[in-house]
Amino acid sequence: MNENFNSLPKEERPYERCMRHGAEQLSDRELLAVLLRTGAKGRTVLELAGELLKLSPEKEGFTGLRRRSLEELSAVRGIGKVKAVQLKCVLELARRMAREEAGQGIFFRTPAMIAEYYMEDLRHLEQEVLLLLMLNQKGRLLREKYMFKGTVNASMVSPREIFLEALSSRAVQIILLHNHPSGDASPSREDLNATRRVAEAGELLGISLADHIIIGGHTYVSFREKNYL
Repeated sequence: MNENFNSLPKEERPYERCMRHGAEQLSDRELLAVLLRTGAKGRTVLELAGELLKLSPEKEGFTGLRRRSLEELSAVRGIGKVKAVQLKCVLELARRMAREEAGQGIFFRTPAMIAEYYMEDLRHLEQEVLLLLMLNQKGRLLREKYMFKGTVNASMVSPREIFLEALSSRAVQIILLHNHPSGDASPSREDLNATRRVAEAGELLGISLADHIIIGGHTYVSFREKNYL
């Protein structure tokens, strides 16, 4: 039988603590326990929450938990597919809210700033993703959008789709950002070809490609810094 909040001493129940002291006073484990609602056989919901927060030894807490796949979360006794999906959605919602709030005042002035900002999001991914950053004239981030997952090559990178997004956001300049799961951030010939096609299209539309940055394992390569643009 699952162990729920009723099996805990009243003073340890997160719901009651939230009502008395506010959600901001709950620990990470208690916040997660509220989302989980029930534990597993022989384990309280607080114990299960604590186990989840330690799933990624290299990065404990919510950041590490967000890196776990649906399959990895589902495999934890007491989670299953439904709770795994709920967790992934809540964690993604939190990430988007943080990005949205932070983005209101973010000005990207150097490739190093951009690489540092997105490094943890991208370097652990097992597939390549292409992220489009849309900026105003002063370099303030207006919006970001993941364009696709898969190999970033000239045939798959569509300048049309990229600039439709840029135009809808009234961007004056754009930055392409993608990861190399191998950890080697060196650009391939396909990376160079795809970047050239986007830059040429941007010149025609009056929206400049300010940079293309590749994220590796704790490393990055800026096409602007390397004079590829």
